[in-house]
Amino acid sequence: MIGHSFMGAVHSQAWRTAPRVFDLPFDVDMTVVCGRDPKGAARAAERLGWGDWAADWREVVRRDDVDVVDICTPGDSHAGIAIAALAAGKHVLCEKPLANTVEEAERMAAAALVAGEAGVRSMVGFNNRRVPALAHAARLIAEGRIGEVRHVRAQYLQDWIVDPEFPLVWRLRKERAGSGALGDLGSHVIDLLQHLTGERLTGVSATQATFVTERPLPTESSGLSAQAGEQRGRVTVDDATAFTGRLEGGALVVVEATRFATGRKNALRIEVNGSRGSVAFDFESMNELLLYDADADAPETEAGFRRILVTEPGHPYLGAWWPPGHGLGYEHAFVHQVHDFLTAVADDGSDPRPSFADGLQVQYVMRAVERSAADSSRWTTIG
Repeated sequence: MIGHSFMGAVHSQAWRTAPRVFDLPFDVDMTVVCGRDPKGAARAAERLGWGDWAADWREVVRRDDVDVVDICTPGDSHAGIAIAALAAGKHVLCEKPLANTVEEAERMAAAALVAGEAGVRSMVGFNNRRVPALAHAARLIAEGRIGEVRHVRAQYLQDWIVDPEFPLVWRLRKERAGSGALGDLGSHVIDLLQHLTGERLTGVSATQATFVTERPLPTESSGLSAQAGEQRGRVTVDDATAFTGRLEGGALVVVEATRFATGRKNALRIEVNGSRGSVAFDFESMNELLLYDADADAPETEAGFRRILVTEPGHPYLGAWWPPGHGLGYEHAFVHQVHDFLTAVADDGSDPRPSFADGLQVQYVMRAVERSAADSSRWTTIG
């Protein structure tokens, strides 16, 4: 595993837990964790359960005892690590978004295509596909339960940088993160809405805003926390992004991604309206799915959304966990991700989903969003 901060800790827990919950096709040996600071990498290995540590990712991808490389670094290093690992015959799991630019993502997708012909697999980590309630929603939509999709509205709302004195961490620097709320949060809902509907976005009209343009430089940072110093620097990413769009089938889409929604901690919300019904989800109630069935045999005085508690053994992934009614949490989607990734590697037929090609398509959408926002919200075709 390359990187051991917030995402590295979450992925480590998933690698530790998945073999204890699921009957996996491989044994999992957490061989080595890598970080730029040797002391930090050594501490992470001990704390997170890795057998060894390294300070140079190039050393890791060359190791004969490594079969999988899990990339948990900022986006500016994804392309270099992933392409080298694939060329070395390692299966690759890469955190989202796939890269900082379309050009980098195209090179990654091309490398994955070549590696795939030799049986080397790759996947991008849009973990929210593996939340059981959302996996169940995808199943219902695919089965035609809500009919023809007509509207999708999706939001990802957080407030962790509302304080103007919060330090200028790497997520607020374009050269490290690629973009701000768009890539950090918006990429999740872009992937999710296309996954749920089975349709790609074809065009967008977008706007972006940066509310705090200067922040104190951090003296130290870890995950989403940091300590502020006295010097200041310029914020070079968006604080909030909003766009309208259309899907291939003609459905209207409205998306909002912000890290300035005061009071909202992790409100990933998505609602899909169809000709025969609707589904709605909010991550802050992640074990619940709301379903409206227009064909249900109920009087109009009792019609409305029905709350489904997604904890039954027949729901996606739940058969491996606890008795009905005992909900799962944030970390479990990453455990499911490990299960699906290794199952696909064992199958040796095609790349697991979302593939690097899927990640590239999300990059095309984000590029169109940025171009539209920079051009007075002009309608911009994706591609």
